[in-house]
Amino acid sequence: MPNVDEALAGRGTTVFAGGNHAVLGTALTGSVPKGMKQIVLGLGCFWGAERLFWKLPGVHVTAVGYAGGVTPNPTYEETCSGLTGHTEVVLVVYDPAKLTLDRILTTFWQAHDPTQGFRQGNDRGTQYRSAIFVMDDDDLAIVTASAEQYQKALAKAGFGQITTEIAVNDQFYFAEDYHQQYLYKVPNGYCGLQGTGVSAGQAGDNKKI
Repeated sequence: MPNVDEALAGRGTTVFAGGNHAVLGTALTGSVPKGMKQIVLGLGCFWGAERLFWKLPGVHVTAVGYAGGVTPNPTYEETCSGLTGHTEVVLVVYDPAKLTLDRILTTFWQAHDPTQGFRQGNDRGTQYRSAIFVMDDDDLAIVTASAEQYQKALAKAGFGQITTEIAVNDQFYFAEDYHQQYLYKVPNGYCGLQGTGVSAGQAGDNKKI
């Protein structure tokens, strides 16, 4: 991970021009609608990850981008250089009356291997690290407890320690337009999602959903 002195300078304006979600039709940018919540999730290449979450009932909008690093408004190429500190992430804005955070976390844990550090499968680099960025301390407590519960299930199955970065962080940078809903636009495009096969039940009950 680069420190502040090593990171690329970036830019003062976003690399994304805006628009509507190609599947859901909702605006990708703008303020979060009243009553909605948001969470930012990193689980490897963001193309397949975004498709996973836009399919969940209760999701208002999803977008792909970069988070967890230093460089403001990075490009995809800059992020892949390892000199921004960001990881590829999916922003999920959802209605908590229709979709629980537990359900989102169950989907997150089961869709990738959170024990691999700076990689997911054959995808290697800091931009592929597992991460969860929440907007407040209440969600942070829920996510932390969820990670502790899933760690027990992983350990029982012979996996190592979870390396997922978990923090309160509201700094999300949108990725370029061609990355948004990529697998809708390119149905046969690359998707590297691969879970461990270890169940992560809602509310820590270890029942697969």
